Amino acid sequence: MRNFKNIKIFSGSSNPLLAAEIAEQLGFSIGKCTVSKFSDGETWIEVLENVRGMDVFVIQPTSLPANEHIMELLIMIDALKRASADRITAVVPYYGYARQERKVQPRVPISAKLVADLLTAAGTDRMLSMDLHAGQIQGFFNIPFDHLYAMPILLDHIREGLDVERLVIVAPDAGGAERARAYAKRLGCPLAMIDKRRPTPNVTEVMHLIGSVEGRTAVLVDDMIDTGGTLVKAAEALLAHGARAVHAYCTHGIFSGGAIATIEASCVESVVVTNTIAVRSEIAEAKKIHVMSIAPLLAEAIRRIYQADSISSLFV
Repeated sequence: MRNFKNIKIFSGSSNPLLAAEIAEQLGFSIGKCTVSKFSDGETWIEVLENVRGMDVFVIQPTSLPANEHIMELLIMIDALKRASADRITAVVPYYGYARQERKVQPRVPISAKLVADLLTAAGTDRMLSMDLHAGQIQGFFNIPFDHLYAMPILLDHIREGLDVERLVIVAPDAGGAERARAYAKRLGCPLAMIDKRRPTPNVTEVMHLIGSVEGRTAVLVDDMIDTGGTLVKAAEALLAHGARAVHAYCTHGIFSGGAIATIEASCVESVVVTNTIAVRSEIAEAKKIHVMSIAPLLAEAIRRIYQADSISSLFV
């Protein structure tokens, strides 16, 4: 077992509170570096301590503004590589551009693959992320990729706050069926699925409900909430089919545009997310939104990666 002598943890600007919590869990302080900008908006980074021969972990969710945070991560990795760090692990709890993981129509990019190429070219030696929108994104990398799930934390919250005997787990679309099935299996609950259509980006239409929710509390599980449109329309459809109440559990709370106001005014009773993305003040003040910390899970994964221990027991 290796001690923590040769480990360094650095944080970008996208979620410094999560990075500080992870470092505290491991008994560290965040490494010193300067992140600033030139007057034209170019990012400039200077690492202010020795990292030669170190095992370095850079914590940076690539959330809104995604382009800025991705560029900041790339530049920080390049700076650390040129400072002779031994191994650089990019800890990206939320992987931006993950929804562009395939060609859904002619003449469109596969941006998730492009981001993977950029991270590898910058000098990333290993990736650590959580609840990817599509699992195949791991295959876009030719370096080791550890994929964690927030399910253990969210399952505990469900068991503590809801009557499991009266639940039905619901997938908001066909793509989330596998995730919902995993929740239903571990809770011993029935499973339902919503068939939706997305005619344009960020616009959804609920078409059919597969399975029965009548007389049960419906729990929608998904990897992310963006505008909240899918969630609200799904909740309305579930109540129309006889569900007693609707709760939502998602890993990544993006909450773009008017999502928070939409959720607060909706029929959804509660929305539980994790802090993979920085918690803005309006999110913290929302009555229906509750945030769980995934810092202990990420800290344990970092410890096991550094000490070359198995992290498969953290998978669900």
